Amino acid sequence: MQGVRPITLAVREGWPIHALIHRSGGALSRWALELLSAVETLQVAMADELLEELAEKETELIAVVGQRPDDLARVGGDLVVVFDRPTSPGNLGTLIRSADAFGASGMIVTGHAADIYDPKAVRASTGSLFTLPVIRADRTPSGLPGRVVGLDEEGTVELAELDLTGPTTLVVGNETHGMSAAWRAACDVVAYIPIGGGASSLNAAAAGTVALYETARQRKSHRPH
Repeated sequence: MQGVRPITLAVREGWPIHALIHRSGGALSRWALELLSAVETLQVAMADELLEELAEKETELIAVVGQRPDDLARVGGDLVVVFDRPTSPGNLGTLIRSADAFGASGMIVTGHAADIYDPKAVRASTGSLFTLPVIRADRTPSGLPGRVVGLDEEGTVELAELDLTGPTTLVVGNETHGMSAAWRAACDVVAYIPIGGGASSLNAAAAGTVALYETARQRKSHRPH
């Protein structure tokens, strides 16, 4: 991975840093020099053009970071986001970023899906992948918190009419086909987000972000002053 914020967060949160690869030509920034001094790991100098090819853009340093286990206990908390079979790494990373920003305790990515460690997902999360517990699951896990709320344009109740202040699991479906039959059956309620204009629907990550914002808004209003 690359970028000041993602690498800094990965180091701060204790992710295993297997190697730091930096350019061999030209001066390094103060941040890169301090990182190389502070992190005890394999350090490799690489020709600039090879580093750019590896990173798919111009950069001075990339990190090789180990993955964490897909343990449901890591998610915990009273607001969990499920992304069912996302195909776009960009959408996946964007929803991870939104879940982190709006107070989710973790995310579960289910089924045959984009990889949470895909470089595009990591970049789209802007580092939130390293602060929010995110795990992968082959099937519908048990023991999810509270009411399970699915999002679908043909839902039976408007999202804003639901009480989202208690323990909640928000389920966002695949970008093209929506939730799987198994997840739809697991939902206690399926909600829709009213939209206007010429749009036929919201992007999956956008819909999840709206639902997370509504949940955060309700919880903030519900807290005693």
